[in-house]
Amino acid sequence: MPEPVQVITVPADPDRYAYSFGGGSPVVTVQPGSVVELFTEDCFGGRVRGPADLPSQVCAFPYLNPVTGPIAVAGAEPGDALAVHFVEIAPARDWGVSSTFPHFGALTATHATAMLHPPLEERVWVYAIDAKAGTCRFEAARGDFAVDLPLDPMHGTVGVAPAAGERLMSISPGVHGGNMDTPELRAGTTVYLPVNVAGAMLAIGDGHARQGEGEVCGTAVETAMNTVVAVDVVKGGAPAVPRLESDDFLLSTGHARPLEDAFRVSQHDLVGWTADLLGLDRLDAYQLVSQTGLAPAANVCDTLYTMVAKLPKRLLGAARAYDGVHDRLKALGAAHTARR
Repeated sequence: MPEPVQVITVPADPDRYAYSFGGGSPVVTVQPGSVVELFTEDCFGGRVRGPADLPSQVCAFPYLNPVTGPIAVAGAEPGDALAVHFVEIAPARDWGVSSTFPHFGALTATHATAMLHPPLEERVWVYAIDAKAGTCRFEAARGDFAVDLPLDPMHGTVGVAPAAGERLMSISPGVHGGNMDTPELRAGTTVYLPVNVAGAMLAIGDGHARQGEGEVCGTAVETAMNTVVAVDVVKGGAPAVPRLESDDFLLSTGHARPLEDAFRVSQHDLVGWTADLLGLDRLDAYQLVSQTGLAPAANVCDTLYTMVAKLPKRLLGAARAYDGVHDRLKALGAAHTARR
């Protein structure tokens, strides 16, 4: 029989939530090949529960977007890649919230886009989550319109400690990961993050019951999550930017302002990744990605914008990213699920 999977449970502890990547001590240390079960709070720390709970009144900056961790992974060293496979992402509550927030979002004045007109009205929407039916219900704040939307649970924030002792707020995305807010980060996806410090210092949060591409208003359907991940270390495999892999796609991310630079970063990485995997000349890879790739927006509201570049894996033939770690971690997660 196969050896038992090492399963680590990170208890819910509001006093140990982090609000930045970097600078913290680990809440637990796990071995590569471990499965980690954890609870994550929503981006408002559970304080926004109804239409009267305006975030600007019930939340205190900078204590937004709490993340669970950091989790140290033994043997992870600078220059390695940390592989994090999301086995399960399940809403921990039967409700979620979204909001318009002063000076935050794609269609209002922000700290970086100064305007003389006042910010949009602050407003809260509450969504009923029906996990059994697989839906969350949108109800107009003013009017009778309502519609059930399919659940698509994902994590907006996953990352590691930045390099050079830097400490970055958990609302910021970057080459360390962080608040990337891509709907592609759902169960079944593996994230590859560059290790910058010993142990990598993984942290996860910002659960979304669902989110449209771009997270246009600045918030998704925010809710707490019960999440299971499987982790491993790829020695010497650090990517320049966070990468993702699903059963069907390879995905590269870009984090920058303006948005076209985030697009360029993601496409540049995907072209290089494709060239390396297929042994192609760079311009041949450029041509292939140009004709077959997809480019969904992740967020156009955070401190940096995030774009994603996607390539169908059917084009790769027998080539496998990171020597097949996605499939190995997927099998590890399936074995864990079967034993429960």
